[in-house]
Amino acid sequence: MARHALEARSLRRTFGGIAAVDDVQLAVPAGEFRAIIGPNGAGKTTLFNLLAGRIRVERGQIFFADRDITRLPAHARSRIGIGRTFQINNVFPHATVNENVQLALLAHHRRSWNMFSTADALFREETNEVVAMVGLDGQGERFASEISYGDRRRLELAIALACRPSLLLLDEPTCGMSVVERPALVELIQRIRRQRGMTVILIEHDMDLVFSASEAITVMHRGRVIAEGAPEAIARNVQVQEVYMGEGHGYA
Repeated sequence: MARHALEARSLRRTFGGIAAVDDVQLAVPAGEFRAIIGPNGAGKTTLFNLLAGRIRVERGQIFFADRDITRLPAHARSRIGIGRTFQINNVFPHATVNENVQLALLAHHRRSWNMFSTADALFREETNEVVAMVGLDGQGERFASEISYGDRRRLELAIALACRPSLLLLDEPTCGMSVVERPALVELIQRIRRQRGMTVILIEHDMDLVFSASEAITVMHRGRVIAEGAPEAIARNVQVQEVYMGEGHGYA
């Protein structure tokens, strides 16, 4: 069994000569709930895009369960067990909740959906299971554009879960949600992670959620990892307080 669900070695990516990700090392044990934090422009989303295969690695390597996936495209990474959500809501607004999830399942199983096929009848049981898992049962026939923003966030989670990933990359899953809605979504993610034995890596700006939910935290600044460890250690880290939270505004 692989020691780490995900490992990145000396990752680098530049844009216009500026290093968005610079010599990043990351090792996430299987089953861990890891948060990646840092100020705007720290390189967090670029790192996620590298890990998910959406942009090319200039230097370094990425390993998933000890397999080198550095050159593997995004769709292939999805099929071997890497799921991803995005900071901006990424659903089909004019498709129903069920159809959004079915489309993900069809793509995962390399099936197509067209008016001459019976694809709309495929994977209904799996669709219903995933929709219920994220708390959207009873809303399956509603269009995504008709449900609340918070429920659209749950739907995006369902789409990512449809392919049964063993590693889930969540890019600000609570972005745009109310303060009241956020803890419930994180609790849902935690519950599903335990049920499925998944590894979760989370980018999140809500520090209360990060410090209460994470088992370990990686802090980035200007494309580099500047600190890593348990939430208690990160809260006491002076460098983190200075570059991320502002001097004197730590969580210790």
